[in-house]
Amino acid sequence: MIVALLFLGTCFVAFTNGANANFKGVASLYGSGTTSLRVALWWGTATTFAGAIAALFLARGLLKTFSGKGLVPDALTQAPEFLLAVAIGAALTSFLATRFSFPVSTTHALTGALVGAGLVSGDHTVHSAALGKTFLQPLLLSPVLAIAGGALIYVLLKAGRLLPDHRTRTLDTLHFLSGGAASFARGLNDTPKMAALLLIVHALDIRYGFVAIAVTMAAGGLLDARNVAETLGKKVTDMNPGEGFAANIATALLVTAASFHSLPVSTTHVSVGSLVGIGISTRKTHGKAVGQIILSWVITLPCSAVISGTACWLLNHR
Repeated sequence: MIVALLFLGTCFVAFTNGANANFKGVASLYGSGTTSLRVALWWGTATTFAGAIAALFLARGLLKTFSGKGLVPDALTQAPEFLLAVAIGAALTSFLATRFSFPVSTTHALTGALVGAGLVSGDHTVHSAALGKTFLQPLLLSPVLAIAGGALIYVLLKAGRLLPDHRTRTLDTLHFLSGGAASFARGLNDTPKMAALLLIVHALDIRYGFVAIAVTMAAGGLLDARNVAETLGKKVTDMNPGEGFAANIATALLVTAASFHSLPVSTTHVSVGSLVGIGISTRKTHGKAVGQIILSWVITLPCSAVISGTACWLLNHR
């Protein structure tokens, strides 16, 4: 019974991840007026799904990172109650953020959930060195690199006269391709993090676990992504098609590189950071909206930790 609940809980994580994150790679297509919300949403979902399936072959190194090994005692990573609590913490945090239209990080939510469940389990051991080096450093560094990368790529492309302010057929094609690349990279990086929760379900081939996550992530994106889409597309910064294209290039490059090196960066941090980098370069950043997003990032980790810790305590004392 508990294993079946773990599978359903992991699918719920994937659904909320899709709802909160599928639009991140294509936000600039909508925000710049290149295409409609509906078309951008379908394109982002399709390319995220492709990345999720590709992760089975290209990014399995992240499975080990998010199984919790090294962060908590190995015995806990084999306990279905512990992993179910992690799934509950991450899913409910992403679900609440989506309701309030905040683009938060599933990576952050999973990290906080691992810590929260670990603190109330067994000998209350969470290895701080592993937490800092493997999880927190990439998460803190990724938005900084994204801001710098977005700004640099914009400046270089602008200097080379490769970013017209108006739409052209060539720019639209490149913009769609870059949005697809960013979404593909997101699916590639996020899917193994969730699939790691299913490693102890020995009756389920992990390949089918990847497929289940890809399908439910796509469903979440198509059915429940509109709130976050408005925030990302319209509220972070004003942008024209050329600026949106530059932001997508920065996002795709950083997230793909992180996936191949098994670094658990947040696609949310990278995509928003790239948009902010463009906004800083063009002096069109919406400071209030960015501040609200950053606050939601700060809250994500403790929120998921409290929820998963509570769930773990209840599961162990049922």
